[in-house]
Amino acid sequence: MAPIYTAVATSVGRDGRSYSDDGVLDLKLARPTAMGGEGGGTNPEQLFAAGYSACFASALQLVAKRMKLDADDASVTAEVGLNPLEGGRFGLSVVLRVELPEHLHNDQGQQLIEATHQVCPYSNATRGNIPVELVVE
Repeated sequence: MAPIYTAVATSVGRDGRSYSDDGVLDLKLARPTAMGGEGGGTNPEQLFAAGYSACFASALQLVAKRMKLDADDASVTAEVGLNPLEGGRFGLSVVLRVELPEHLHNDQGQQLIEATHQVCPYSNATRGNIPVELVVE
């Protein structure tokens, strides 16, 4: 099956630059101060958090529409952790904090979040690979 859309980006180093083929994205990359860097730029974990939260928010709107729910005021915050693994390897963990409109602070809201987690491409890509915690706020 052919992709609906393909994004293309190139990155040079963790303390370098990341840019898209269409020139819309052009970011300075910098190691965070928490990792011994000087900061002053974004990093892969922030980019992943931005992508995941945006994708989940978009999928949430799609699923809400299918369920005939109004979730227009919902927002999603992704916390992406970089974690040490055995043998000098590294892995990611994610907490998705979903702020729903007050009228969805119930079982229906929880069902919406869980259904969204089945639809979101980032959730499908990470399922079974990294821990993802869903938190309704």
